[in-house]
Amino acid sequence: MTNLAIFDLDRTLITCDSDVAWAAYLAEKGIFSEEDSQKRDKFYDDYDNGCLDIDAFLRFQLAPLGKFSRHKLDAMHAEFMDKYIVHHITETAKNMVKNHIDNGDDVVLVSATNEFVITPIAARFGISQIVGVKLVTDKNNNYTGEYTGTPSFKEGKIVRLNEWLQQQGKQMSDYERTYFYSDSHNDLPLLRLVDCPVAVNPDAVLHAAAIEKGWQIITFTE
Repeated sequence: MTNLAIFDLDRTLITCDSDVAWAAYLAEKGIFSEEDSQKRDKFYDDYDNGCLDIDAFLRFQLAPLGKFSRHKLDAMHAEFMDKYIVHHITETAKNMVKNHIDNGDDVVLVSATNEFVITPIAARFGISQIVGVKLVTDKNNNYTGEYTGTPSFKEGKIVRLNEWLQQQGKQMSDYERTYFYSDSHNDLPLLRLVDCPVAVNPDAVLHAAAIEKGWQIITFTE
C-alpha cells in the first residue's frame, strides 16, 4: 500500500509565512498602505493566538488580487519568489519532501494560504497536488478577489483534504500510513487525525502537545 504525506507550507516547508511575505511585498510596491499593514499585523497576531476570523482576513488579503490581470500577477509572483521566498527554502525541507516522493508516496500540500501564493512555491519542492484557499475567477480567468468553498484552515483542512481525496477516488484508510508535517497549533485537528503527526519548527502550543503525545519533532533554521 502507498503512504500519504501531507505538508503544511508556512514555517514548515519554508522558514517564513508566505501570506505575511506577500503582504510585505504589496506594501513595498505601495499596494498596501500603512493602515493596511496595521490591519495585516492584527490579523497575524490573531492567527498566532488561535482566534483569527478567517472570513474577515480573506476578504482583506485577497482584495488586491482582483486589481490585476493574471499575467501581471504572475510577473509579480516571480519577483516576490526571488526576493521573499527562495532564501527561506532549506535543504532539510526539500529532503523531507524528496524522501516521500522517492518512496513513491502520494504527496499533497495543504495550506491555509491561497492557491495563487502557494502553487509556485510548492512546485519548487516538486509538489503538484495543492490544497489551498480556492479563488474565484471571472470569464477571463482573472481573480475577483473572492474565495469559494471551505477555507483550508483549522478543521477546514480536514474538509478540503477529504474533498481532494474524493477527487482522487481515495480515502484515508486506503493508505498504509498517513503523515502530516506542520508548525502550528492551528493544525492540531489534522495532526490528531493522521498516523504519523510531525511537528516541524513547532510553536509553543504545538511543541507542548507533541511532547505530551510523543509525536516526532523536527527543528531546523535557515
